[in-house]
Amino acid sequence: MLETQRWQLFIDGKFVEAENEQTYEVKNPADGNRVGIVPNATGVDTRKAIAAAQAAFKLWSKVSAKERGQLLRKVQDVLSGRVSEIARLITLENGKPYEEAKKEVAFGIDYFGWFAEEARRTYGDIVPSPSTSRQFWVTKQPIGVVAAITPWNFPATMVTRKIAPALAAGCTVVLKPAPNTPLTALAIAAALRDAGIPPGVFNVITTEQTEVVGEELLTHPAVRKIAFTGSTRVGKQLMERAASQLKRVSFELGGNAPLIVFDDADIDSAVEAAVAIKFLRVGGQSCICANRIFVQDTIADQFTTAFLERVNQLKVGQGFEPGMHIGPLINEKALNKVSYLVEDARERGAKVVMGGQRLTDGNFANGYFYPPTVLLNVEDSMPICREEIF
Repeated sequence: MLETQRWQLFIDGKFVEAENEQTYEVKNPADGNRVGIVPNATGVDTRKAIAAAQAAFKLWSKVSAKERGQLLRKVQDVLSGRVSEIARLITLENGKPYEEAKKEVAFGIDYFGWFAEEARRTYGDIVPSPSTSRQFWVTKQPIGVVAAITPWNFPATMVTRKIAPALAAGCTVVLKPAPNTPLTALAIAAALRDAGIPPGVFNVITTEQTEVVGEELLTHPAVRKIAFTGSTRVGKQLMERAASQLKRVSFELGGNAPLIVFDDADIDSAVEAAVAIKFLRVGGQSCICANRIFVQDTIADQFTTAFLERVNQLKVGQGFEPGMHIGPLINEKALNKVSYLVEDARERGAKVVMGGQRLTDGNFANGYFYPPTVLLNVEDSMPICREEIF
C-alpha cells in the first residue's frame, strides 16, 4: 500500500536513507490520510548530494550534446509509460483532480523532448577581430551543479522544466522539492535512473527542514546556479544570498494577475476564459491565475450574471471522484490565508456573492476545502486585491 510505503532520498543514482534516519509523513490534503513516508534530510545529506553532482559533472559535461539529447529522449519515453502512476501520486499528495494531474504529467514530459533537441543547438559565436592575426571565438559551457527548488502546485512540471534544460546543457542537478509534494519528484528520479541517466547527474533531497537544506544549497561553493519557483518574499532572500557569492539565478516568483474585459468582448468566451484561468488550474493555486477581474461598466451586470452561473457549475471534491473540477487547498496554512482574506474583505465592505466559507460536511470534513468564491465591490486598498491569494 502506498500509505505505508517508505521512500528514500535519491543520491548518486541510488535510493538511500537520510543520515539521521529521520522521516516525515506526506499527507493527502483532501482527507488528511498519510500517503507516504519520506526522509527528513539535513545538511549532511545535502552535502552528499552536492558532492555526487559535482563528481558526475566532470563526466556529464563532456558527454556530447547529441548523446545527452538521446538520453533525454529515453527519459521522455520512460516517463510516457508512467503517466497514470505519476498522476496518481500528484492527486494523492497535492489534491488536484486526477484528470488534471494526468495533463500536467503529459505537459511536463514534453520538456524532455524539447530540450533533447535544444541540447545540440548550444551555438557559440565568432566575433569580428580588430586584428587580422587573431580570431575571437565564444563557446558556451555548462556552468556546473544546479540547485533546483520547486513548489507544490505543479509537482511534475516544475521539476521537469528545471532539470531538462540543465541536463541538456551538461549541468548536474540537486533538487529540493516542496515538503508537501516530494513523491512525484522521487518517481521522476526513478524514471531518469531507468532511462540511463548516469549516477549523480540528478539527485533529490526531501526535507521539512527547508531552511537548513536551503542554506546548504545557497552557500556550498560547488553549487553554481539556483533555479527557484516560489514566493516573491523568499525569492528576494535567495537573490541576496546568491548575489553575495556571484551565483547565477533563474527565478519564477509570485503574481497577482488581472483579467480585463472590455465591452467589445464576446461575453461567453470571456466568461469561459475567466473561469479557466482562475479556477481550473490547481483550484486557483497558481501564480498566473487571474485573481482580479476588471469589467467595463457597460457590460458589468451581464458579465457578472454569466460568470456566476458558470462558476456555480464547478464541482469541488476529492481528486479521484469523477467529474471533479477543484480539489482541496494544499494545507491548513493556505486555507487560513484564504479565509482571512475573504473575511477581511467582507469587513471592509466587499460583497461575497458566491462561496466564502470553508466546506466541512461529508467528504469535506477532514480536508482543506474552500469553494469557488466571488466578491464584488472590492477596493484596491484591500489585502485581497493586493496580495497573491494562495
